[in-house]
Amino acid sequence: MELLKSATVAAALAASTPAVGHVSVHPPSAAAGAYQVLRFGVGHGCGDQATTAVSLEIPAGVSVARPQPKPGWTLETVSDGESARAITWRGGPLPTDQFDEFVLLVRLPEASGPLAFPARQSCGPVETLWNELPANGTSRPKRPAPIIDVQRKTSPSDDDQH
Repeated sequence: MELLKSATVAAALAASTPAVGHVSVHPPSAAAGAYQVLRFGVGHGCGDQATTAVSLEIPAGVSVARPQPKPGWTLETVSDGESARAITWRGGPLPTDQFDEFVLLVRLPEASGPLAFPARQSCGPVETLWNELPANGTSRPKRPAPIIDVQRKTSPSDDDQH
């Protein structure tokens, strides 16, 4: 997977609001520099095929990315030597009429602003990329990347707790 350049992401997302896609992220916002559990929801399969893998690209600035294991799924992590850059869960399968969550513990960057986690959903041989970014504040991409809004710390209680 090719990582998105942070400058490109920042420019594309500068005036956007988080888009809701078929791979979503919760919570939609969190404090800059904080440790945060992110839940990536997969709402359905690919047409009539069950989901067999979910991959997430870890954006630049995220210094920690630890996946939560799922029974029946294996984990693959690609790192740059210091931190995870991509994480894939393989297994399941997740039937098309069911949903599930794939969970990461991350340490968010100190900079505030939207942060995209491009995703790849595999359903056997069929792959769907959820990696499109809004072109402007009113654009709704067909296959939006999951996006979290990283917000400036507002109080000492926002300090990273983990």
